[in-house]
Parts: sequence; C-alpha cells; structure tokens
Amino acid sequence: MNTKAPSQIDVFVGSRVRMRRLMAGLSQEKLADGLGITFQQVQKYEKGTNRIGASRLQAIADILGVHPSFFFQEGEDPAGARNGDTTREPSEISSFVSSKEGIALNRAFLKITDPVLRKKIISLVAAVAQTPETETARSSTSHAQDLHG
Repeated sequence: MNTKAPSQIDVFVGSRVRMRRLMAGLSQEKLADGLGITFQQVQKYEKGTNRIGASRLQAIADILGVHPSFFFQEGEDPAGARNGDTTREPSEISSFVSSKEGIALNRAFLKITDPVLRKKIISLVAAVAQTPETETARSSTSHAQDLHG
C-alpha cells in the first residue's frame, strides 16, 4: 500500500481554501453543496489529502468570491519564501488567522477605525504576550496620548 504524504503545495492551497471559507462564514457542508460534492471531500481538499483540480479550484474561487490566484498567495513575505526561508512562524500565523478565534479577532479589529487606538491595542497584546513587537509598537505610539487620557 502506497501511503504518500500530501504535497506542500496541496496543503497550502487547502489551508487557503479553509481560511477563505471561514472568512466568508461558510460551513464545509455549504461549500460542498455549491460544488456538488460531499463535505468529506471538502475536508480532504482543506487538509491537502486530495489535490484540487483546476476546474474545481475555479468553482471554489467563484463560490468564495476570490480569484483562483488567491489560493496560491502567501500572506507573509513571499520574497523570503522564494529564497528558501521556511520558518515555522508563517505557518503558525496562517493557522491562527484561519481559526475561528483569529477570524473573530480580525473582524473586530477591522471595525476599529482609529489608527492610534489600533497601535495601542497591538502594543497591549504584545505586552501581555511579552513579544518583541512590544518595543516596536511602544515606540510607534510613544508620541500619542494615553488610552485613558
């Protein structure tokens, strides 16, 4: 029995399908109904277990309201990926952004129109998480007035 691992490209494209489906608020069942397939097939596409053919990818793109090229675009620095930089961080970011929590957080954050408040929220979250972004966010908002003042 030949148990071949899925291609990295198939896994990436599948993760982008999942992310866009969640962003659009569609269930696997709804996407499957639109494609005329079972939700199990959608699961296999999203995991990269089954390769998505060109005509099927076009149909998915039409249902999800994006161009087929969307499924091949990196959210992070594509130049770094082309140069062989394969750190785990972009994968972790992509996983989070496509999770229910990540989508909810992004939707709420996008509703905040004040750029100063956005930077302060980033600074707050970075401080709570104790990440290197703490210093970057702090220095970019140091000239702004306090959140409560």
